[in-house]
Amino acid sequence: MKRSAIAAAAALTLVAALLTAVVMRPAPARALDNGLARTPPMGWNDWNAFGCNVNDSLVRATADAFVSLGLRDAGYTYVNIDDCWMTRSRDAQGNLVPDPVKFPNGIKAVADYVHARGLKLGIYESAGTATCAGFAGSLDHEQADARLFASWGVDYLKYDNCNNQGRPSQQRYTAMRDAIAAAGRPMVYSITEWGTTQPWLWAQPVGNLWRTTGDIGDSFGSMLNIFKANVALAPYAAPGAWNDPDMLEIGNGGMTDTEYRSHFSLWAMMAAPLLAGTDLRNPSAATLAILRNRDVVAVDQDPLGVQAREMSSASGRHVLSRPLSGGDYAVALFNETSSATTISTTAAAAGLPAASSYGLRDLWSGATQTSTGTISAPVPAHGTVVFRVTPSGSAGPTTTYISDMSWLASTNGWGPAERDRSNGEQAAGDGHTLTIAGVTYAKGVGAHAAGTIDVNLGGRCSAFAADVGVDAEVGAGRGSVTFSVLGDGVTLASTPVKAGGQAATPLSVDVSGRTTLRLAVGNGGDTIDFDHADWANARVTCQ
Repeated sequence: MKRSAIAAAAALTLVAALLTAVVMRPAPARALDNGLARTPPMGWNDWNAFGCNVNDSLVRATADAFVSLGLRDAGYTYVNIDDCWMTRSRDAQGNLVPDPVKFPNGIKAVADYVHARGLKLGIYESAGTATCAGFAGSLDHEQADARLFASWGVDYLKYDNCNNQGRPSQQRYTAMRDAIAAAGRPMVYSITEWGTTQPWLWAQPVGNLWRTTGDIGDSFGSMLNIFKANVALAPYAAPGAWNDPDMLEIGNGGMTDTEYRSHFSLWAMMAAPLLAGTDLRNPSAATLAILRNRDVVAVDQDPLGVQAREMSSASGRHVLSRPLSGGDYAVALFNETSSATTISTTAAAAGLPAASSYGLRDLWSGATQTSTGTISAPVPAHGTVVFRVTPSGSAGPTTTYISDMSWLASTNGWGPAERDRSNGEQAAGDGHTLTIAGVTYAKGVGAHAAGTIDVNLGGRCSAFAADVGVDAEVGAGRGSVTFSVLGDGVTLASTPVKAGGQAATPLSVDVSGRTTLRLAVGNGGDTIDFDHADWANARVTCQ
């Protein structure tokens, strides 16, 4: 949480940096190894509906509503207390003090009540000298506060960024990570840094989720702007490490039900945390129908943990696609415009494997249909249609070039990885014909160490093959690159260091049963100068 003025300032610089950050930064670091949030957290937070008006009875009543309304059974787990739960000053021993009027029995009593209902309790603090609402902050009190939270039975910490004294974000958030670990009670760790220092580049080993933007507001425009910023960050999401576009506004009255369905659909496609932010003590039927849509929740909670990629967005007509465990895909058609329209794509354009037919199930209407490849629907203004798409039947083994496939993620040491061109270091399309030791190739990928390309195989492919080497454009003897092929995180093949002028090394790799293929290039142990790495004729054979 942060205030609108700060949020607006952060938002001005965010979008311009996103695409550059995605394609030019190193591969994401490993997720925080605390075993938590293997799927995006689901639950509730009081702030959007109540602000500072949080208290013991509200939290208990909300926990009861989780049970009575079937939200607990639908996957909602965390009952999260936001700002204003404590006094403005610490006690004589330096401890945080729950507000004696709002929480007369303390936080542990509330945690016990929540736990007794099969749920978990979250708490709020700020990585500053004070919270956003002016209460006692945790900066330089991390160890004591983490121990206190653990003693109360807290399961989730939302850690804000107000009053941070200008100290580096990574330093402040890592300090609390280490304090939580030392306290001995596992807690989901939510970094609420607002995206100001691009936390997707450093927060994977620090927290379980990190805010990518300023605060959401209860309007279609706010939701849309946040969606557009967050959707570009798909390469940085993974089980245990999630991009966080902020809490849900569903039910708070600022949007239509159609817009709220889009809000929920887009957050689910982006593998975002689903934290309800409305009064659940007396929700409308429409609000409950959205929050309890188990088919859309299942997309969000899919254990493969791949955030949707935006495949197209022409004229405000967005197509998103994400692979799901078991071989299905979720494909969303989102209409940001103010007029109803038909949005269409194809299975191939959405990154699905070739098949003789595809089963499509509309996750809002429940309607089903069969297609030979077209995915299309009329979409109302500001609406979203989400299909679960199941490839069926065999189209026979096919060979597909990696450069013709959609990529789950791509990171590159310099400039973007290029399709059917060498790496030109600056922008998409600035490379040349792929050439290794005098041999030219019409197809392939031009990369630059250090970098990775991830492709979904869905367990349907049997072989990967490529000729790999350093592109001739760097000159003989220049560059030093290693090539590795990984399937589901396991190294299946690798090469010794390659340099410019050396003949291509052929790779042929069995990828049977693998869900994700990663093509990785390393810098050979030195600098990344001249490390133009070609995956010539890179291709997979799939059923």
